[in-house]
Amino acid sequence: MRQHNAASYRAAVPVFAALGDEQRLALVRRLCAGGPASLTRLAEGARITRQGVTKHLRVLEDAGLVKSTRQGRESIWELEPQRMRSAQRALDEISREWDRALARLRAFVETDDG
Repeated sequence: MRQHNAASYRAAVPVFAALGDEQRLALVRRLCAGGPASLTRLAEGARITRQGVTKHLRVLEDAGLVKSTRQGRESIWELEPQRMRSAQRALDEISREWDRALARLRAFVETDDG
């Protein structure tokens, strides 16, 4: 693995850890589908309390996946697409490495058959 890849993988770890939770992933889906939203709106229909939603949003914020801005008395939460794109690039590279490893294995097995 190249040094650059290792650094991008390490940078993506907090993103994957944050998205590994069902509640946080649901919040990201809601923000993807509906755009920026208040805590009140994000907590509607959630199986957890507003405090629980807030805790999950803070984890997503720490991972760089969302940000909040104040609008009056409310915080409006929105996605930070750049972090998602960098995580996607890391997954794409992992996929390419996996494809290369499978191709090497296939070549080895096919050469050994002869």
